[in-house]
Amino acid sequence: MGQKIHPHGFRLGIIYDWESKWFAEKDYTTRLHQDLELRRFVLSELSDASISHVEIDRNANLVTVTIHTAKPGIVIGRGGAKVEELRNSLERFTGARVRVNIQEIRTPELDAYLVARSVAEMLERRVAFRRAVKQAVQRTMQRGALGVRVAIAGRLGGAEMSRRESDTAGRVPRHTLRADIDYGLAEAHTTFGRIGVKVWIFKGIILPEPPMVRATEEEVVEVVVPAARVAEVAREEAPVGAPGGPAHTAITMEQQEAAQRDTGGSN
Repeated sequence: MGQKIHPHGFRLGIIYDWESKWFAEKDYTTRLHQDLELRRFVLSELSDASISHVEIDRNANLVTVTIHTAKPGIVIGRGGAKVEELRNSLERFTGARVRVNIQEIRTPELDAYLVARSVAEMLERRVAFRRAVKQAVQRTMQRGALGVRVAIAGRLGGAEMSRRESDTAGRVPRHTLRADIDYGLAEAHTTFGRIGVKVWIFKGIILPEPPMVRATEEEVVEVVVPAARVAEVAREEAPVGAPGGPAHTAITMEQQEAAQRDTGGSN
């Protein structure tokens, strides 16, 4: 009870994949801090591009940076000048060849970080915090989310004592590993201090595919065909007059009926 865990890290390897994909034995710490600095650099350089997250994939001599953004035109720039400038800066930063990919986010209302960032920006513009949270929840549910929860904490409304407020719509099963829950954290820098904004968005259940089991034709026949049907087919294919065959069965039934009539007549 009361122990918190990051919803994305909780589901790594189950329904989510890693945002940094590389392997290192000796210079692991250097690469890790380089990834963190690279993400901070991209977010600071393109602060107005609505960037959700940055994926990094390292190969032998190539670093692939995938930027997920709701405004790809701002990232690319006129004639691709801005993205080329960003690529040159990242090459100087990493010391390796860099390839930049732009991935568009078509529904930013279903991205938890972008929703949290929008709430933080409204708080910085002195919008009432209850109104900002309620608007974010309504917009997210209108775009098709199954559930959303928005929580804010800090000196809300300029109060002397900080407190927490939250609003929830739908359902957000945070303990279900199969649940596709997007999580985002943002901070609003106000004159009264920082106000933290957390957003959980439940998009549905992801079922992992079961392992494929290949069966031989004999196993399939044994499983699919019932035993009664096998006996019926064998009886139909038996030669005429043979025990268990159709003619033999018919004669046996006639004999039984005659025996029953004889028995009934004697009685």
